[in-house]
Amino acid sequence: MAEAETVSLMDIDEDENKNLKPKDNGKNVIVSGTPPDIKASPWVEKYRPQSLADVAAHRDIVDTIDRLTSENRLPHLLLYGPPGTGKTSTILAVARKLYGAQYHNMILELNASDDRGIDVVRQQIQDFASTQSFSFGVKASVKLVLLDEADAMTKDAQFALRRVIEKYTKNTRFALICNQVNKIIPALQSRCTRFRFAPLEPVHVTERLKHVIEAEGLDVTEGGLAALVRLCNGDMRKALNILQSTHMASQQITEEAVYLCTGNPLPKDIEQISYWLLNESFADSFKRISEMKMRKGLALVDIVREVTMFVFKIKMPSDVRVRLMNDLADIEYRLSFGCNDKLQLGSIISTFTQARSAIVAAAK
Repeated sequence: MAEAETVSLMDIDEDENKNLKPKDNGKNVIVSGTPPDIKASPWVEKYRPQSLADVAAHRDIVDTIDRLTSENRLPHLLLYGPPGTGKTSTILAVARKLYGAQYHNMILELNASDDRGIDVVRQQIQDFASTQSFSFGVKASVKLVLLDEADAMTKDAQFALRRVIEKYTKNTRFALICNQVNKIIPALQSRCTRFRFAPLEPVHVTERLKHVIEAEGLDVTEGGLAALVRLCNGDMRKALNILQSTHMASQQITEEAVYLCTGNPLPKDIEQISYWLLNESFADSFKRISEMKMRKGLALVDIVREVTMFVFKIKMPSDVRVRLMNDLADIEYRLSFGCNDKLQLGSIISTFTQARSAIVAAAK
């Protein structure tokens, strides 16, 4: 009887694994019976523009590309500019407009996480570009090769790509996206139509954030929204990431919650630090700034950057301001190499002490 009830562990494993797919080494693994939750997806992807009309800014560039696409005269493109300004979203929207349902068959997308040495250009890109495209009801028959973060490509790969672009222009268009255009060789730049995506204007960032806030039903104060726009510096991706992070940490998104979540010093803290630097003695300034830095967990490099911006609001002789800005730039440079925080804080206070003496002397 006992033998009849004995079940092998291997039998259990086999029964349970009949309906499961093989392991995917941790990639794209979804628990059986649990649908992927759209709410859990990053808002950067959830609210990525799906069409050219949805792109938040740069209407002149978007309209030009839209017109070229509509007339089936799309050239090779080089889109460059700071992160989060809509370069990739624009190209993906163009691809959707061109290919519709055949989108995934007609585009080869490679970014910095892929191996993009000379071998990839010679094999993967060349193989994709050389094969004839069959456009089943697709308006345009040309294929699209999207090279995101092209400034990370090696020089050899860029030289190899130059020849591939020339050879397969008839049936393939290349779209290069990068942050620093000076890292793209001149030979590639001359083969593409260049468009610069500048940092987004605050009005465009605010408009898009309000759309996301309304869609997600968030409680955001005016101060919180202003803080998001200020901290993102024209980077829409950064603005959405800060918004989502702050929402996870706090039910109401206020100015203080945004600054607390990002670790940036509050404007009132910067005003207080600037007051100490311009009015207190060296010892008192050093003690008070160190205490605030420790209590609020502030980074000295963030304090330097914010104080630098605050300096522009203070009335002082232009020669004193120039000297002060130069000294603060040197301090920030040294901090980027991991120099001692206490020494650099002393250097900041010394710089402001000299500036204060110069202002007093100029006033006499």
